[in-house]
Amino acid sequence: QVQLVESGGGLVQAGGSLSLSCATSGRTVSVYDMAWFRQAPGKEREVVSAINSNGALTYYADSVKGRFTISRDNAKNTVWLLLNSLKPEDTAVYYCAIIPWGIRIPGRAAYWGQGTQVTVSS
Repeated sequence: QVQLVESGGGLVQAGGSLSLSCATSGRTVSVYDMAWFRQAPGKEREVVSAINSNGALTYYADSVKGRFTISRDNAKNTVWLLLNSLKPEDTAVYYCAIIPWGIRIPGRAAYWGQGTQVTVSS
């Protein structure tokens, strides 16, 4: 069993930054590809960014490309998502998940965290 715990969300003004972290425990997570998803009220959960198990490959949704940065430290069992130049439309609950590289469908994730709220005011 693997547990994922997100932290770092909060309220920030447009143009500001936040750093989200996803701490993992349980099995050795260095073998897992991981991703960040988000879900805004009334909208479907969507992938924001992904990183493969050794950190060599990353993916960003077009809506966040150039503003968000994903990284991981397998020795610390942690994945981060740095959110820069935030916009009101980035407001959502952000979730980390274990999901195979190249798969962007939420239903294919094996494990989820509980989520952390990001609110961007205009």
